[in-house]
Amino acid sequence: MTSNHAASAANKRLTAEQAVASGRDFVELAASPSGVFWTAYAPADATCRIWRWHADTHAEPACVTPDGFSVRGRVYEYGGGSFCIAGHTLVFANEADQRLYRQSIDGGVPHALTPPGPRYGDLRFAPGRVLAVEQDGDTHRLVAINLDDGARDVLAEGADFYAAPTLNADGTRLAWIEWQHPHQPWTATRLMLQERAADGTWSTPRIVAGHDDDEALQQPCFDASGHLVCLSDRANFWQPWRDGASGFEPLPAAAADHASAPWQLGGRSWLPLEDGASVASWFDDSWGVLGHRDAGGNVQRLASGYSRFRNLAADGAHLYCIAASPECPAAVLAIRRSDYRVSVLGEVAPSVPATQIRRPEIIRYRSGDTDVHGYFYAPADAPAFATETAAPPVVVFVHGGPTSACYPVFDPRVEFWTQRGFAIAQLNYRGSTGYGRAYRQALHRNWGVIDVDDACNAVAYLAQHGQVDPRRAFIRGNSSGGYTTLCALAFRDTFRGGASLYGVSDPLTLDAATHKFEARYLHWLIGDPVAERERYRSRTPLLHADTITAPVIFFQGELDAVVTPDQTRSMVAALDANGIETEAHYYADERHGFRQAANQAHALDAEHAFYRRILDAR
Repeated sequence: MTSNHAASAANKRLTAEQAVASGRDFVELAASPSGVFWTAYAPADATCRIWRWHADTHAEPACVTPDGFSVRGRVYEYGGGSFCIAGHTLVFANEADQRLYRQSIDGGVPHALTPPGPRYGDLRFAPGRVLAVEQDGDTHRLVAINLDDGARDVLAEGADFYAAPTLNADGTRLAWIEWQHPHQPWTATRLMLQERAADGTWSTPRIVAGHDDDEALQQPCFDASGHLVCLSDRANFWQPWRDGASGFEPLPAAAADHASAPWQLGGRSWLPLEDGASVASWFDDSWGVLGHRDAGGNVQRLASGYSRFRNLAADGAHLYCIAASPECPAAVLAIRRSDYRVSVLGEVAPSVPATQIRRPEIIRYRSGDTDVHGYFYAPADAPAFATETAAPPVVVFVHGGPTSACYPVFDPRVEFWTQRGFAIAQLNYRGSTGYGRAYRQALHRNWGVIDVDDACNAVAYLAQHGQVDPRRAFIRGNSSGGYTTLCALAFRDTFRGGASLYGVSDPLTLDAATHKFEARYLHWLIGDPVAERERYRSRTPLLHADTITAPVIFFQGELDAVVTPDQTRSMVAALDANGIETEAHYYADERHGFRQAANQAHALDAEHAFYRRILDAR
């Protein structure tokens, strides 16, 4: 009878294929008088397609992207702002060739607007034209592209990077964000403004904010009164500021981050409305909230059942966003402005019944001289591992970036692991976003040290409270999280094994080979690779492979331009030479971050089998 019950429980478990299939997502969203549009990612064929909904038609949302096209730009490798609505026309970046195409908002055959070669992102509509960030090799600029013939005018060039071109209502003021090496868009940027004279000539651009290297700005736009507004972290949190008569001044807002690090272009997490009102998303004790602030300063919380909000947009009748919650992986919401009623326009159904979903527990623990944040998921059951204890084994998830974050939302991977008896700890270690500039900047020159400390201290904290077995702790991470994983295995004795998914094993090689967007990132994370070479050597897992005694599994895309495949091959060879158990999987058709459903499922199954063998060995 016990055997039959166990078999029944096992049959109800989420398979790797099911976990990946439920990994559909909504990526970007925009609204116009022609309706609200969003891109939906489907892992089955690794494509992004545009969907349209219009409140006046009362019809179901419809896909308008024909077969053979996928809407995804790759400016700065991570893309973003891949489409915009230009009246009755859609303009989008096609993933396969990175050209811009135009098509009717009702669908139909797309027609190429730009020639092969350059990449485009952060698309914004201006009458008769599309504003965009253009990447041509290692040169970046702001351009305006004519919708009729594709003719291109350069609006700004000379800076290393650009983002968020935006015009005021009458087209006489152009604002944008720019930054220079060695900075990233979350360390130091400038808000620029240029004005057009009556004769059509443009003034010399001036810096509105970001004069020094201690302020990062993002998401500029012009409000209904014509003021230039932007999110700035000069007061620690990313909050809204305005270029007013008395200078750059803060606007009323919660004392919290109103945005995440802008790894991708085109984000919108704070939106000014008419009459001094606004809608915003911010982080409240590791939980995302959405609020409408009226002109009098009164705040109404919206869609309270959700815990993450992005890609805000509005029209006269509705507010729109992409949202997620601990029970819902992704949803497109329309919130009626008259009474805040929420309608779900599109939703990714969770892959398990709501009653079985493991919900996150917010954890806060001491590491170094501050509190560190994260989320804990208790296991759904406790299978008979070889070493039986009251407390379960734990897998520590380290997010990529490293200047990024994890969120308290439904993740089918978490369900996959907890259904197999593992506890999960997702960390927002020092350096993560969502907790202010000071917390984010703590990673400066400390990568490979404090993130590792925070991972190890998370296990100690959870073990102290009886929630995990510290003798059966594993660590896994993708990209920069893979580097933290390898450092933890090389320089600490906390984990029984680990998984590196396209992770960094040799920072010096990364510094020499990676793409322009991150070419100087390591200078900030570790230090100057020439002047401080010994610091690099002391934090290079590849050079300390002989100190790793725990088994490691690796996953790598052969087309990866961020962390190139030679990094993984070198690390695997070094561990093999030392007699350490390794397993490596290479995927010929993957870049940085796996998109093919079959590959994602294979990696998930292989990682679980690898940990299980380690546990069953003792």
